[in-house]
Amino acid sequence: MKILIATAYDYPHAGGLSTHVTTLKAGLEARGHKVDVLSFSDIPPAVRKLSAQGPSFVLNKLKKGKGIVYSHKQRQKMLTNLMKKRAHENYDLVHAQDPFTTLAALDAGLPTVSTVHGYMAFESISKGSMDEGSAEAKFMQEMEIKSYRETLEVITVDQRLLDYVKDVSGVEGTAIRNFIDIHGFRPEKERKAELRKQNGLSVEDPIMFVPRRLTRKNGVIYPALSLPAVLEKHPNVKLIYAGSGEARTEIERIVSEKGLQNSVTLLGAVAHEKVKEYYALCDIVLVPSVHSAGVEEATSISALEAMGSGSPLIACAVGGLKEIVEPERDGLLVEEKNVEELSDAMNFLLENPEKGAELAKNARAKIEAEYSHVAAAEKYEQIYLKALAKKG
Repeated sequence: MKILIATAYDYPHAGGLSTHVTTLKAGLEARGHKVDVLSFSDIPPAVRKLSAQGPSFVLNKLKKGKGIVYSHKQRQKMLTNLMKKRAHENYDLVHAQDPFTTLAALDAGLPTVSTVHGYMAFESISKGSMDEGSAEAKFMQEMEIKSYRETLEVITVDQRLLDYVKDVSGVEGTAIRNFIDIHGFRPEKERKAELRKQNGLSVEDPIMFVPRRLTRKNGVIYPALSLPAVLEKHPNVKLIYAGSGEARTEIERIVSEKGLQNSVTLLGAVAHEKVKEYYALCDIVLVPSVHSAGVEEATSISALEAMGSGSPLIACAVGGLKEIVEPERDGLLVEEKNVEELSDAMNFLLENPEKGAELAKNARAKIEAEYSHVAAAEKYEQIYLKALAKKG
């Protein structure tokens, strides 16, 4: 098949959706399909700024969320035009990665399958980008529902999202949990000392790594809040964040108030290839997701990557994380927002490295068996065929 994977957001960028697209493309190509990617980044920069980003900024100043709605509408129109211009490519279908891309592909008259990665309206509320119950939030959810009802097939990345789609739209979809490139993310602990030296880090200090966008639902403030209790027992521990987002300011405040400047590093957005190095050089990976404005973590790609990379994982028992981590066997789960429980888990793994090694070994075996990108691509292929059969 010839497939166009499309998104109204930037590609590539630092984040789970971009990683998902790259990994799915690799899996589909491994199965012999021709795959192209179309995104907002394919629009000329001046057009993006003048037609979507600039006006969006101004409108958001007038009313919270107004600019976001405007920007999404503009992105939809731009993608529709790009898809029409690519009509000569004769794609068998478009695989849309968000509701407005689904609507763009339908406007272009193309067979469309859609993956649901999250709760678009609720996530905007969670980030503080629009107000709950506002006209803007209602419009965003209306667009979600419209896209679910009009696409040929809906795929979600976990069971909770599948239930959500059914609840709001009546549409029966298919859940295919997230996945990783098991060849790209693999244990490389033999390179630990080498990679630490390359990145200017101590070979001896214990390192905990948070590979997360700095946004509220990712619970990124909690490792910093938990760190003082860890430093009491392990004063040389270092906490490293890789990601950007609106929660950075709050983390910086916590670091300042608790005097953690010598123990916490905020790298900002990091290229995906670079993140692999930090999985290899760290001792523990933290995925401390929380409930926020009705939003829960899906099948976290960061958690899967950690489990595939030979690092023991501590995650919060929310959403899809509960589906992928078997506590005490292939990772540790702690109660969300529980600072004491998180610090206890961090101390436990620091003091019991043999248990961490056992968790990491079992996690890698699970990833190989259940979360391979090639196996996932085969599942997607079956959905594509089902959608094309509907089209007739």
